[in-house]
Amino acid sequence: QVQLVESGGGSVQAGGSLRLSCAASSDSDNIRCMGWFRQAPGKEREGVAVIYTELDGTDYADSVKGRFTISRDNAKNTVYLLMNSLKPEDTAMYYCAAAIWSAACYIPAKNRDFHYWGQGTQVTVSS
Repeated sequence: QVQLVESGGGSVQAGGSLRLSCAASSDSDNIRCMGWFRQAPGKEREGVAVIYTELDGTDYADSVKGRFTISRDNAKNTVYLLMNSLKPEDTAMYYCAAAIWSAACYIPAKNRDFHYWGQGTQVTVSS
């Protein structure tokens, strides 16, 4: 069972930056894709960014392209989401997720394609 632990959320003003981290447990050798999802109150959970764990490649939701960057450090089993130029509409609970197949690694990401989920970290952007 892979465990994912997010950190780095918080409250910032519009235009600010945050970096989220997702640390995966050591038994994550079968993971082929990592992703960040978010869910705002009253809205469905949506995929924000995904990254292959072994191949090169990332994908982003149109709403965050040019502002968010997903990256990974395989030696640390950690995936990051750097969020710049934050907007109030970025306010949401952000979840890290992992999939065992690389075919899941595209946007729009499907929740059902991801097998493991973190507990979430809150991001609040004020205007």
